[in-house]
Amino acid sequence: MADITFDDFLKVDIRTGTITDAQPYPEARKPAIKLWVDFGGDIGVKKSSAQITKHYTPEALIGKQVLAVVNFPPRQIGKFMSEILVLGMPDDEGGVVLITPDKPVPNGGRLF
Repeated sequence: MADITFDDFLKVDIRTGTITDAQPYPEARKPAIKLWVDFGGDIGVKKSSAQITKHYTPEALIGKQVLAVVNFPPRQIGKFMSEILVLGMPDDEGGVVLITPDKPVPNGGRLF
């Protein structure tokens, strides 16, 4: 990958939010969960479709804090409009593990 400048990094708006609702998304091409994430303040609640079914159930996600890119344009995922990109890392088998703060932080907090 090419190097980026600090100004390039600042263009990516990564915030902390709390999952307030999670629903199975069986219509997706790959197994996914529909998420509603509350970022508080001016951002509010945003939606995302996430392929995280290997490690997570919808019920277990409620109340979980996650990191997400909030300044992407909305993207149609099947019949669902995804407004953010929830961030994760692959495990040894390619399953997604969500990136979360290790202590509770205010919703809407920006990564720096």
